Formats: sequence, structure tokens, C-alpha cells
Amino acid sequence: MYLIQDEAVKGFVASITSQLAEWLESGKLQRIVLVIMSKASSEVLERWNFNVVMDDEVIQKGVSREKSDKEIMREIQAIMRQIASSITYLPCFDEQCIFDVLAYTDRDLSVPITWLESDAKLIKNPQVVKLHSFDTRIHKVDTIVSYKTDDLDEQQ
Repeated sequence: MYLIQDEAVKGFVASITSQLAEWLESGKLQRIVLVIMSKASSEVLERWNFNVVMDDEVIQKGVSREKSDKEIMREIQAIMRQIASSITYLPCFDEQCIFDVLAYTDRDLSVPITWLESDAKLIKNPQVVKLHSFDTRIHKVDTIVSYKTDDLDEQQ
């Protein structure tokens, strides 16, 4: 779920999700990272890491895993509630921010020209919170959010 008013951002997000879906369906995507950075300094403030573990047996051998859509939706809803409640501990940004999406794929994958190589956009000495995982019939997704602590917190 996302609310976007800027048409350019809508197009950017649509392009990203389309490409990520293609890589996910082909089993070529291992991790997606959403990075939130300061617009002024490009300092990484938050890093949302979604590790994707694929069940190779399902993909290669066509083995079916039994899990109802209702169970999968319940797991995703639990993560959404946890993400929504994260505002209680994540720092508030009092500056303009930008975001980027990093995709960790198989090395032999042909990447569209619109995607650029990037560093990992890590945070020095971050606070780290592991969120709930969810498991579909094919993928298991583990979620970790890392964030920069306030300089005042570090001095105390």
C-alpha cells in the first residue's frame, strides 16, 4: 500500500515493481533494499532489507506447497501492522528525504540500462530491528530495518 501524488514518482515505482516482479518470478532476486536518505547530504537514514529465500524444489521440480492464500495474507497483514507500529521507535525526519531501491540478483542476470550499480548504502553503527517473516508457497521473506540513531542518543 502506498500513496503517491507525484506522477513521476508513480512511474518510477511502477517501473521498479514491474522489474522486481519479473526477477522474483524467475527466481533471480535474493534481496530488495529500500534506502531512505537525506536529500541534502545523501546520508543513509533508514535501510529496509527484505531477504527473499526461494524454494528451489518448487521452481525446479514443480513441487506444490500447500498454504492457503488466507494464511499468506494473514502473515503479510501481521508484517504491515508491525511496519505501521514502527513509528513508535523509528526517528522522525526533520529534513527532506529521498529514497532508492537496491536489488540483489544473480550475478549472471542481464540488468536493464535504467538500473545502475550501487554501493550497499550501509549505516554506520545502526540500530537494527528484525520484523516478522512471511512465507508463501514459493518464497520466504525476512525483513530487517536498520536506522541511524540520533546524534544526541549516541552522546548519552
